Amino acid sequence: MIGLVLFLHFGVFQLIAFGWQTAGVDAKPIMREPLRAVSVAEFWGSRWNTAFNALVHDLAFRPLARRVGMRCAIVGVFLISGFVHEVAISVPAHGGYGLPTAYFLLQACALLFERSPLGRRFGLGRGLVGRLFAFICVGGPVFWLFHPRFVTNVILPMLHAIGGK
Repeated sequence: MIGLVLFLHFGVFQLIAFGWQTAGVDAKPIMREPLRAVSVAEFWGSRWNTAFNALVHDLAFRPLARRVGMRCAIVGVFLISGFVHEVAISVPAHGGYGLPTAYFLLQACALLFERSPLGRRFGLGRGLVGRLFAFICVGGPVFWLFHPRFVTNVILPMLHAIGGK
């Protein structure tokens, strides 16, 4: 599972960007060294899937921030991401509903906490402490995103179909 995610996000998408660059298009890879992130905000905001980030920033975050403020807009954008992942992960798996959304709501809470006065006092958003906090928040609950029903009903049958064991 981890290998498949890494292969897609860092292999195939990187090759596609290089292909476009070879054709003369100024295509940037959508992943920008996410393991270098020192905060949850940096991970989601400028290092992980920058194409989705740019789209959701323009179409959802800006309008929401004008109407309901930045904090609510952050939560709203992570809810949108949760919904997108429910459709892409839980619906095909016929189960695990709510887990991807819970994962992204946790990300919103972590981001808001690291930007809070208390989070800044703890050193979140910078240095080793920020990197560790981001790693724990993003990676720790990833099983909510790629829940057992998805692995059992989608990933394992797909691997079996392509000759995996």
